[in-house]
Amino acid sequence: MVQIWVLVVSVVAAIVVAGAAGCSIGFAIRKNFGEKKIGSAEQEAARIVEEGKKNAEAKKKELLLEGKEEVLRLRNETERDLKERRTEISRQERRLVQKEENLDKKTEALERKNEQLDEKLKANDIVKEQIRMVLTQHLTRLEEISGYTAEEAKAELMHRVESEAKHDMAQKLDELEAQFKEEAESKARNLLSLAIQRCAADHVTEATVSAVALPNEEMKGRIIGREGRNIQKLETLTGVELIIDDTPETIAISGFDPVRREIARLT
Repeated sequence: MVQIWVLVVSVVAAIVVAGAAGCSIGFAIRKNFGEKKIGSAEQEAARIVEEGKKNAEAKKKELLLEGKEEVLRLRNETERDLKERRTEISRQERRLVQKEENLDKKTEALERKNEQLDEKLKANDIVKEQIRMVLTQHLTRLEEISGYTAEEAKAELMHRVESEAKHDMAQKLDELEAQFKEEAESKARNLLSLAIQRCAADHVTEATVSAVALPNEEMKGRIIGREGRNIQKLETLTGVELIIDDTPETIAISGFDPVRREIARLT
């Protein structure tokens, strides 16, 4: 009986010892597994952080590159626009200078014509004096040949000469009057145009420009013509300036005379 009890106690003790040992081993195993899991998680977290840093740096470089490209594109566009505007301004300045030079030449030509006209008038006075001298000689000769008195001969000769002189002088006066009128009107127009051009060179307003819509770009090309010849002809015929720019299907008509602008627009 005692032996059986001792055996039971031994078995129970062995079970208890085995359970305690199992618990210790299980705890050690769980502790070791937990530490490994924590270490793995920390490594994974560090890897994710490092990968995030790399991605952020790559994204930063990408955005920086895109920003630089956009800045370069905008700068190139701005420089191109400025260059085109400078070219257009230079072209307009050259045209204005050319117009002023042409007007100056026309003014000088008118002044020369006035001088020539003055010379013609002086020559006309000389001719009148010569006629008077010839008339006196004819009167003297007629008096000697016909036996007329000086007064009678003068009256006869004056009657004949007067008829011819009236006709010639009337014709000459008509020509001079027409010439004076034409040159005076031309000079007035040119001087007025010169004054308008010089005053409006830096102050061109929308009132001097009319836009004309075209059905298509082909029509614009036909208006321009080869080497701009059609533009020159149209400007000469209408008395206005045609402005061709990059605006699609549109041309501009520039001129100080609204009637001429409207005629050119309808044409």
